[in-house]
Amino acid sequence: MNAANSETVLITGASSGIGLELAKCFAADGCRLVLLARNTAALEALAVELRAAYKIEAHILTADLSRSETPARVFQELQGRGMAVDVLVNNAGFGAHGAFAGLQLPRQLEIIQVNITALTHLTGLFLPGMMERRRGGVLNVGSVAGFLPGPGMAVYYATKAHVLSFTEALAEELTGSGLTVTAFCPGATETNFGQVARNGKVRRIKTGKMTVQVVARYGHDAFRRGKLVAIPGWQNHLIVMLIRLLPRWLVRKMVNWYNRTEE
Repeated sequence: MNAANSETVLITGASSGIGLELAKCFAADGCRLVLLARNTAALEALAVELRAAYKIEAHILTADLSRSETPARVFQELQGRGMAVDVLVNNAGFGAHGAFAGLQLPRQLEIIQVNITALTHLTGLFLPGMMERRRGGVLNVGSVAGFLPGPGMAVYYATKAHVLSFTEALAEELTGSGLTVTAFCPGATETNFGQVARNGKVRRIKTGKMTVQVVARYGHDAFRRGKLVAIPGWQNHLIVMLIRLLPRWLVRKMVNWYNRTEE
C-alpha cells in the first residue's frame, strides 16, 4: 500500500481557493481528509465530491480560526474521534488592504490570529504525534509577500514573513525526524482573496495570475518531494531574486505603488 493511502490530512481553509484544490490533490493520493473552514455548506459539498471522485474518507469540521480557543477545540475533537493527523496543511489565511492606521484594529488582530497564532498553535498541537510516529509533516501556505515589507497591506505581509521564517526554522529543527516541512509561497493567484482583501476595489497595476489548480498542484508536489521553500511560477521566482538585490527603501516604494487601488 502506498504510504499516502493511509495518511490522515487536516486542511484548514478548505472550502475555497488554494485549500479546496489542495484537498483534491491529497484526495488523489488516497488520503483520508479532514476539511476545516467556517462555511459548512461548502465543506459538505466538497466532501461529497471528493468521496465520489476518489473513493476516500472525507470528514468536515466547521470552525472559526479567528477565535483563540479553536485550535485546541479542533485537536480535542479529532482526538475524541480517534483520528491522528499525519499531515497538517495550514492554508487558512486572509488579508486587509489599506494603510494600517486607516483599517479597523480588531480586523488586523484577526489577521494575526488566523495567519500566525492559529497556524502556530495547530502545529504545536499536532507535531508531537507526528514526531512520535516519524511520519507525515506540515505544509504551511505562505506567500511571496513573506519575502518583503508590504505598505498597503502591512499586517498581512508581516504575517506571511512569520510563516516563512517559522517554517524554515522548524524544518531545520526536525532534520532527521522523518517529517516533511514545506513553506509554500504562491504569488498572485486566481482566487477571491484579492477582492475580499481590497473590499471590491481594483489595483491600479494589473498583473497576471496563475490558476489556482496549477498553484495547488505545485505546492502539493513540492511537499511530496520534500522541498522546503516552494515558489510556483518563474515570475514569482524572479520577484524573490530581485528583492534580494534591490535596496530595501526601493522595495518598500515599489510595493506601496503596487498596492494602490483605483479610486
